[in-house]
This record gives sequence, C-alpha cells and structure tokens, in this order.
Amino acid sequence: MLAGEDKNDCDIMAALIRAHRPDLGAAAKLVRINDPVRLRRKTGPDLTAAVRTLVGKARAKALQQRALLRGFVVHEDLDGFTDSAYDRIRKAVSDELDHQSSGFPTALALAAWESEGWLLLFPEAFPHVRPRWTVPAQSRGRDTGRVQEPKEKLKRVLGRPAFRESDGPLVAREALRHGLIPSPQGTNRSYTDFVGDLEEWR
Repeated sequence: MLAGEDKNDCDIMAALIRAHRPDLGAAAKLVRINDPVRLRRKTGPDLTAAVRTLVGKARAKALQQRALLRGFVVHEDLDGFTDSAYDRIRKAVSDELDHQSSGFPTALALAAWESEGWLLLFPEAFPHVRPRWTVPAQSRGRDTGRVQEPKEKLKRVLGRPAFRESDGPLVAREALRHGLIPSPQGTNRSYTDFVGDLEEWR
C-alpha cells in the first residue's frame, strides 16, 4: 500500500520498492491511497489522529481489494535538508506509524529536499527517458539531501525538453529497468533511511 503527496511521488516509490524488495514478486499489487499525505508539520494528538486515519484507509483499501496488506509506504517531501529537524520529524512520524500499524510493516519516505533529490542518485537513468538529458559531473556523487529544490535544479541542468514533475516516475522506472537503483551515485540520508525501513520488512 502506498500513500504520498501525489501520484507521481507514489509511482517513484513503487519503482524503488520493486528494486529493493524483489522478493515481493511481480504479482504483488502496489495500491495507492488517493489522499495526499500531510504529516510532517503535525505533532501530538494531531499527528496521532492523522496517522490513524491514514492507516485506517490502508486497511480499508486492502479489504476492498481483497488482498493481504504486506506493508505500507508513506511518502512526504520534507522541503528541507537532512538536519536535526529531519531527525526529529522522521522519528515522530515513524514512531506513530509503527504504533498504529500493528500486523504489517511500514516504511517512511521523508524525502529531503524532495523525491527529485532521490532521482539525482541515478544520473544514468535520465538519458533513457530523454536522450539529450545529461546530469552534469558537478551534480553527480553528491549528498543530494543537501540540494535545495532539486526539481528546479533538474529543470536548469538537463536542458531541453525541460524536466517536468511527471517525468520523475519515468526516470525511476528506467533506473529500475536498467538495474541502477541498488548502486546510487552519491548519498542522501533520507533515502538510506527509507531503504533501511524496507529492508526490515518480514
């Protein structure tokens, strides 16, 4: 089950899940909850209530699909760097997800700065989407959790046609198809934390 800010983000997460959990099998359905995720600014009872609602919708969607809920991935862009604020927000949201989700594992994709920062970890995927797109050398092998507004950066550095938000899932799918995801070029602690959550699923 997937919940995220929008369909594009969920499609990116789906490719990452397929890459990191091939044991789920091609038959496993990745189903999206349509409600946008807005958790990072919530605390206390507001966070508890929001997570309870989200988890309830995940359970209801699984019942509707007549499927076993094997895991729940929740995505939200941090719109910030991997710093102490990231640590605090991630712990609060992860703890609440774990508390509310008895019976199935969860993974939090709290993307710093945003999910496009994760795409920068796979520069070789971009030319597979648009042959003229090349991520320049100075944007490779970096800590992409320290790149402010990577979506805007991609628009500037890739050239024509300009990168659009809807291109993100295409890049992620090409990274999956060409086996690039297990070997990111660069680092991003928010991505590493997400992968760590996925790897703990049983």
